[in-house]
Amino acid sequence: MKKIVSAKEAVKDIKDGATVMVGGFLSCGVPDKLIDALIEQNTQNLTMICNDTSYPDADKGKLISNKQIKKVIAAHIGTNPETGRQMNSGELEVELTPMGTLVERIRAKGAGLGGVLAPTGVGTIVENGKKTMEVDGKKYIFEKPLGADYALIYGTKVDRFGNVSFYGTTRNINTIMATAADTVIVQADEIVDEIDPNEVVIPGIFIDCIVEREKDLEAV
Repeated sequence: MKKIVSAKEAVKDIKDGATVMVGGFLSCGVPDKLIDALIEQNTQNLTMICNDTSYPDADKGKLISNKQIKKVIAAHIGTNPETGRQMNSGELEVELTPMGTLVERIRAKGAGLGGVLAPTGVGTIVENGKKTMEVDGKKYIFEKPLGADYALIYGTKVDRFGNVSFYGTTRNINTIMATAADTVIVQADEIVDEIDPNEVVIPGIFIDCIVEREKDLEAV
């Protein structure tokens, strides 16, 4: 059985300077209550690994607007003007990574691989400062694995053993992030006793604790 805790309890050990993966595509499948708890805790100088930085007043974007992030590694930031403003002013370091490459780097960490060879970005600024390799006449960029101290992810339904299932596209990048962090916290829409094994997307072995969104223990 996994620990079921409040959002506040779940994030209390995330200290200043930590590296945190945050799931979700824009606001789809995003652990919003965990993000709100981080904002309330006011944890500073975080490195955030995410698909995007959402919008200035929504979920991941609020961490940017609140200036709690020192570096963001993401596939795109275009929906959040505040991210671009902080980047251009030198307040925020931004590492843009092609979306497929971002996923493969995280997957490599979870699988214990030494890295991946990616063709995307060859001949662009993405290649700058990185090793390259030619295979069968084609040039690739060597991309290092990408892990984190914590992963804050979302699940539609989570059982008490930590097994996670999803509805529709909410699974997005949550699934791969669960494999590549030292501590994985899942925010569930609903906690149930058991999930049909055929519906399990993330096995409970990857999950450290669970927060139920609508029944956050802080509100009980």
